[in-house]
Amino acid sequence: MRYGSVVLGAGFTGLLSFSLLALAIGTDYWYIIDVKKPNYTGSDTLSSHSGLWRINEGANRSSFISSFTANMSSLPEAERQLLGLHRVVVILLPLSLILLVFGWIFGLVSSLACSPRLLAGSATYFLFCSLFTLSGVSVYIKYSNRAMEEFQQTVSPENLAYVNVSFGWSVATAWLSYGLEVATGLLLMLAARITQMKGHYDSGVTIAML
Repeated sequence: MRYGSVVLGAGFTGLLSFSLLALAIGTDYWYIIDVKKPNYTGSDTLSSHSGLWRINEGANRSSFISSFTANMSSLPEAERQLLGLHRVVVILLPLSLILLVFGWIFGLVSSLACSPRLLAGSATYFLFCSLFTLSGVSVYIKYSNRAMEEFQQTVSPENLAYVNVSFGWSVATAWLSYGLEVATGLLLMLAARITQMKGHYDSGVTIAML
């Protein structure tokens, strides 16, 4: 396998993982609540979809999730736990996005230098970044499940029969970004191995010629 193809593949997957994570963070289709209530004659839809920053209800109504500005002392314990989980998510995922920028730059410098140690360091860095993305998405799933449990306690079983909840394509995009981060790390690790083997081969040829 050629070194150039491997590092180009790593650069492409690294850039694509950043783009997908940025898209996921900026969109509002992480969690979808689809309400299909029979005989409903209201003008506004009861369905909603939400992201990391806001909740969109109906056609034109949206509200921001104020987990950092809320007065925690006046809230029940369940709501404080929910807001705490939300804070973790909105810290981990943007932090992972920022780390990916530096990782891509580090990987580019490493590939141009053709240094096995730098390439291995870049690979480790990308795998480390992937842990932030994995943790952020996992905490969001826990946050959503906890919020759904609280919602079920406030809605009658008859009305719950008309409610369908699901994770949206924003979550799938974040998962895909995580997979590409891991792939980038593995490709950089392979590039480091190729460079190391080439160095051993060149050293062997040089010794044989002496």
